[in-house]
Amino acid sequence: MKHADSLQGLLDKSAIADVIHAYCLHFDRADAEAVAALFTDDAVVDYGPDVPTMSGLDEIKPMVAKGLADLFAASSHHVSNIMIQFEGPDQATSICYLYAWTRYQKGNRDGELWGQYYQEFRRTAGGWKIAKLVLRAAGTDGFHRETMHPIGRRQKEKP
Repeated sequence: MKHADSLQGLLDKSAIADVIHAYCLHFDRADAEAVAALFTDDAVVDYGPDVPTMSGLDEIKPMVAKGLADLFAASSHHVSNIMIQFEGPDQATSICYLYAWTRYQKGNRDGELWGQYYQEFRRTAGGWKIAKLVLRAAGTDGFHRETMHPIGRRQKEKP
């Protein structure tokens, strides 16, 4: 029996989905410490080509704290279509769909993002944690970023 099909696999899927939801909750509450606590010590976060890729909590914590304090006045993240695959009993990957609304500190304007989180998870002594997060975008409106990783939409073949 594959891990995903076992009772433990179902419990692990639920726990991983809880981590994904907690990331959104803590991000929207501007709780940088709680966001950072969801990552492994050696995690990698890639929010896109115009943001430096962060490696390890020593880089992730201050960057998330600065962004939450300086950039966003409010945000609301919504995830759906969570797909989780196990690479083994202690490692998993996930893709989930994302809608994010943001109100910016400057100019009191709003931005929207439609995209996906690509994540890798690792079981630790403290439970499942995010080992890698990559943000990919299908589209934006008024969003603060110039360039984003695309979701990998298949291009129409030319006749």
